[in-house]
Amino acid sequence: MRAVAISEFGGPEVLTVAELPVPAPGEGEVRVRVAAATVNPTDLGMRSGNSAAALEAFAKPYVPGMELAGTVDALGPGVTRFAVGDRVLGIVVPGRTGRGAQSEFVVLPAASLTIVPDGTTLEEAATLPMNGLTVRRALDLLELPAGAWLAVTGAAGAVGGYAVQMGVAAGLRVIAVAGAADEALVKGFGAEHVIARGDDVAGAIRAIVPDGVDGVIDAALIGPPILAAIRDGGRLAVVRGFSGETVRDITVAQVRVSEYAENAAALDDLAQLVHDGKLTLRVAETFSPERAAEAHARLAAGGVRGRLVISF
Repeated sequence: MRAVAISEFGGPEVLTVAELPVPAPGEGEVRVRVAAATVNPTDLGMRSGNSAAALEAFAKPYVPGMELAGTVDALGPGVTRFAVGDRVLGIVVPGRTGRGAQSEFVVLPAASLTIVPDGTTLEEAATLPMNGLTVRRALDLLELPAGAWLAVTGAAGAVGGYAVQMGVAAGLRVIAVAGAADEALVKGFGAEHVIARGDDVAGAIRAIVPDGVDGVIDAALIGPPILAAIRDGGRLAVVRGFSGETVRDITVAQVRVSEYAENAAALDDLAQLVHDGKLTLRVAETFSPERAAEAHARLAAGGVRGRLVISF
């Protein structure tokens, strides 16, 4: 099978396409014939060597990719939830095996998969599981009741866009922070207010909610300055760590999508939101495996709206 391969760490140019053995599913596992797999910032870090120590236990080449969509090709013992030929989407954690989503066949736990919603292409479906589960985990950590105020930074991005829509679907009042050029896009996600990113985001949020919002999902990685937007005792969900001290009894929660990588119920709920028209799947561009380096360079350049997808 073909796979996007990392045999040495470095820039996008180190990516190759390798021929690897087709894996066999074990107990509780499913083999998926992959149609599409996304490229995300974690892949760039894996390629550049950020996770080299964690990968040392596995044989090279390493395969990047954390989410995919395709068709069920084979079932391991004990799997009854799916049938061969089902269209599925799922999440992969490359750090557990050294092998991620960007290959023609992938084996993963049945609990890491759900059925693709009707009317959704496999390229679109591949953009759902990782960021969707990231937002689901963030919202669960924030524990906001319906009617509470949620601010989302980076609201035009992959995580931020889902956070706005899923917050709205949960009955939250959402303030979205995005660039001026993305105001219409983010408003279309259902945000009650859209404010322009800038030097005083917290002040702009306080102008809308003087006592401060109940929670923030910081997809733009603003960090400590966003604490000023949150009420005393409120909550902040961060997706790539937090440097600094919290204030005013604000809880800072680290979101690790790997904690939900085998959460079938959460995946099912995400698929239902798509089916119900409450969650928008955005494909920015597709690439062949041979053009994976171009996809990495494109993502690193920034400004992507939607997801970059490797199509098999």
